[in-house]
Amino acid sequence: MKLLPFDLPAKLSFKFKLKSNPESNSQSNSSGERPLAWAQLSHQKVRLAVAMGGIAFANVLIFMQLGFLSLFSGGATTLPKSMKGDLFLLNPSAEFLGSNGFDRIRLYQAASIEGVALTTPVYMSTGTPWAYSQEHKSFEARVYAFNPAQMVFDIPELNQQQQQLTVPKSVLFDRLAKPDFGPIPQLFAEKGSVTAIVNNQRVSVIGLFSLGNSFFLGGGNLVMSEATYAELFGASRLKQVSVGVVTLEPGADPGAVKAGIEKYVPGVKAYTHEELIAKELQFQESTAVGPIFGFGTIMGLIVGVVIVYQVLYADVNDHLAEYATLKAMGYSDWSLLAVIFQEAGILAVLGFVPGLTVSLWMYGFLGGLTRLELVMSPEIALTVFLLTIVMCMMSAAIASGKLRSADPADVF
Repeated sequence: MKLLPFDLPAKLSFKFKLKSNPESNSQSNSSGERPLAWAQLSHQKVRLAVAMGGIAFANVLIFMQLGFLSLFSGGATTLPKSMKGDLFLLNPSAEFLGSNGFDRIRLYQAASIEGVALTTPVYMSTGTPWAYSQEHKSFEARVYAFNPAQMVFDIPELNQQQQQLTVPKSVLFDRLAKPDFGPIPQLFAEKGSVTAIVNNQRVSVIGLFSLGNSFFLGGGNLVMSEATYAELFGASRLKQVSVGVVTLEPGADPGAVKAGIEKYVPGVKAYTHEELIAKELQFQESTAVGPIFGFGTIMGLIVGVVIVYQVLYADVNDHLAEYATLKAMGYSDWSLLAVIFQEAGILAVLGFVPGLTVSLWMYGFLGGLTRLELVMSPEIALTVFLLTIVMCMMSAAIASGKLRSADPADVF
């Protein structure tokens, strides 16, 4: 009985080392020889390139889905995070900010509660016909109106300019609005003032601010005084308040004031700032959009598992006789399985780098195209990297089933 003729070192470019001789293993590793896992992968360059491309493709899918999901969640809370106040009053039936208003008289009643220093009404409207000239097509904008003497937004550049809103029919325009609304920021930079059309009436853009565009804030945002709001939409609209901003006296207990408002003021529900943000996010996550992006992430993970499994399975199958020989030489199943998992780890790192690079470019491209704040956060990058490791390790665990069947008798 004799061994089948094959030359393992020449084929795989590595030297076998018995596990039972750790000293020789250490000497060999320090001599600059290629690790077995890397020798296996780099032996066939085309297969390695295909594996890297497949993992990168799966990574791009996951990156984009997580990016959209982050944009979805972040966009849902952009408005409440931008508001400034100690407590916020909403209609109990309001599902999100601006969905349902409440009677303005409730603000006067809330102002009488002990610990309340000031209550400020905020009006919100959507579907406003907007155009920056009579010749251009109009688009829907989102309007926020309040008393310019009070600060209801935590946006410094808006607060610095809001006193100018006392001028009749003047508005502040969001520079992050979609280009469909016209080159307002550019025209304002050139002329210092821009005339536009809102509800078939002329208004003057007297300043710019940045609130941001998202799935929920519409294509553009306008801020105006409640006097201008009444002139454009009708004085009767001031009877229904979208959000009541409550400022407390120094040292007042927010919990006690909140309980007092909900007890003595009917028709409103009070929220702290954190509760307001959580409410808005909870509503948006109850829609179908969030689960869709989550499902896309899972599909990207499955695609990656299948691709890496095919590569590792083919590699094990091609070198099954060599693995059987290693078993005959004294290698245990666990030491050979470690080689497969090392290959999976190498593939995860090699595939992640191009996937990250392509995703960064796509984030920038789509962000510029849509004016949405699609940003690659460290949390997203770390999450995708960990998912890539898990994806490759799952593939290795599945592919290792073929390795367990390697029998030393197969080489005789």
